[in-house]
Amino acid sequence: MNPAWIPAQPGMALEDVDTPALLLDLDLFERNLRRLANAAAAARVRLRPHAKSHKCVEIARRQIAAGAVGICCQKVSEAAAFVAAGVNDVLITNEVVGARKLARLAQLAAAHPQARLGVCVEDAEVARALGAACREADAWLDVYVEADVGHGRAGVPDADTLIDIARAVVAQPRLTFMGLHAYHGSAQHLRGVAERRAAIGAAVQKAAGYRAALRAAELPCEVVTGAGTGSFIYEAASGVYTEIQPGSYALMDADYARNEADANAPQFAQALFVFASALSVRGDRVTLDAGLKALAVDSGPPQPAFAGWSVAGVSDEHTVLRRSGDGPALKLGDKALLIPGHCDPTVNLHDWIVAVRGNVVEAVWPVDARGAVF
Repeated sequence: MNPAWIPAQPGMALEDVDTPALLLDLDLFERNLRRLANAAAAARVRLRPHAKSHKCVEIARRQIAAGAVGICCQKVSEAAAFVAAGVNDVLITNEVVGARKLARLAQLAAAHPQARLGVCVEDAEVARALGAACREADAWLDVYVEADVGHGRAGVPDADTLIDIARAVVAQPRLTFMGLHAYHGSAQHLRGVAERRAAIGAAVQKAAGYRAALRAAELPCEVVTGAGTGSFIYEAASGVYTEIQPGSYALMDADYARNEADANAPQFAQALFVFASALSVRGDRVTLDAGLKALAVDSGPPQPAFAGWSVAGVSDEHTVLRRSGDGPALKLGDKALLIPGHCDPTVNLHDWIVAVRGNVVEAVWPVDARGAVF
């Protein structure tokens, strides 16, 4: 983070914000938080938003104030940023492998005894190594076994192996076995409602089978946690999942906008934008000052938040727009809002989130866990 350069100050007019900048529309953001919190409460499941999407302590605090029990992170270094700032219930939804990382996780737990820290495992040897690290550091951790419920990226694929790993966790005095982490990530961006519902139906069936196998083996399974922005309504209604983990809902992006909306699910507004300036105008071509260093394009290019223009190309420092219909005229120096294709990696490209209400900057928040990839 470069503290010498901040794109805005509270009280500044939106038009004076320097670019490229990451903007958050507070009215829409706060509405998104309320809608998910209300949905979780109505379904009687716990809400643990995934903070990898925003990496921002202030956003985590606001999610917890709105009803979340804590947050998820993906890496130990992400968790460290949040715990150090007083976020005291953090689940690392990933397996941590390697002696140095395990020691760092255990030391983090020991240094913050007021915090509840959890982590996923999918290997008995890792569970034993984690237990040894906690003994060495005089620390305690919650542990969840990662179950593959259809995503095919990580997780245990059968009940017998899952039971063996759970027993290895229970055998470690410094580890508390909590239950299952059962996340179907690829279902989040299945475009049709019917196909998302079917994918999660199969995931729920697998999670229920794993839970039943644990209970039959006289092992506890207090929590079944998972779900994301594209599917949480199905996990929440399943009677199997006790906790949901949507992350992108607070910000949203162009990729999620491509999903068919489910009339039975709350709808979330696009609250996150990249603010960019026109630095070259040549007829129907306008070049903006935000490119690959300000916008992730792994899920496609950004989209203008206004009609009449489309993205012709994105390079290191620039996004090129071309007129494609009726829309506003753009002149040199004009500023434009772009909708990121994928919010998570876009946020990780910025040091600051400029929080705007109406046309006035209300706050500027650091992206506290930017670059926390270990």
